[in-house]
Amino acid sequence: MSASRTTSTEPVTYERRGPLAVVTMNRPKYRNAQNSAMTYALDQAFYRAADDNEVKVVVLAGKGEHFSAGHDIGTPERDAHLPFERKSGLWWDHSDKEGAESRFARESEVYLGMCRRWRELPKPLIAQVQGACVAGGLMLAWVCDLIVASEDAFFADPVVRMGIPGVEYFAHPWVMPPRIAKEFLYTGDRMTAQRAYEIGMVNRVVSRDELSQKTVELASRIAEMPRMGLALTKRAVNQAEDLQGLHAGMDSVFGLHHLAHAHNAETAKDSLGGMDVKAMKKGAGA
Repeated sequence: MSASRTTSTEPVTYERRGPLAVVTMNRPKYRNAQNSAMTYALDQAFYRAADDNEVKVVVLAGKGEHFSAGHDIGTPERDAHLPFERKSGLWWDHSDKEGAESRFARESEVYLGMCRRWRELPKPLIAQVQGACVAGGLMLAWVCDLIVASEDAFFADPVVRMGIPGVEYFAHPWVMPPRIAKEFLYTGDRMTAQRAYEIGMVNRVVSRDELSQKTVELASRIAEMPRMGLALTKRAVNQAEDLQGLHAGMDSVFGLHHLAHAHNAETAKDSLGGMDVKAMKKGAGA
């Protein structure tokens, strides 16, 4: 059973279950909204799983009713202004900069940079999704190789309400057909787990009561495969996606994303377009 476990007071917990590592976001009070402390804790957990020779497969979960309601834009523990030790790239510290220089540096690190590196974790990564998987939550699910969702799970990217063309890790046209991606973004509506399964974004839909069990069963089955075979297969499929334009497409949209931030900073109350948690919940929130 569990070979190691972190404490329940940390923003992310880590548990070994034989050949599986279960990484769990642990801010259920805030629907697992991702502040920087959580993001860097996730990074540490994935490094830990990569370095552990006994771990064959990693499961990413969220404690409580929801997988993740997205980036933290309004909890008492929001820490976007604080410096953290940078690991994803060579951009300078954002915390003592202003304007686009600050925003671009931070989001290159904690959003696009982190997600890109997690996608390349050389071990299968499975998302176990229940409840809300919104905006930044999508980014975490989409870097995973497989997604198992509960029947009550829903997916949404409502940031067009901010005047922003989708979240920073812009995988939309690769994880769903382009016309579905446009509808998903234009409306900001929730997509049910069943609909996500029908378009190929989700691998399996199960009852909430069976979610953990079914995810572990799938992960355990995959863990029977040779480690090197799994790593090379993952690299092969990821390379195929990149040849289809995923990597370059994200770079181009990241620039549009920051154009939107800059426009909002000039025309609205702030770079988020003046949207608060209550406004973001409208129609799509948890």
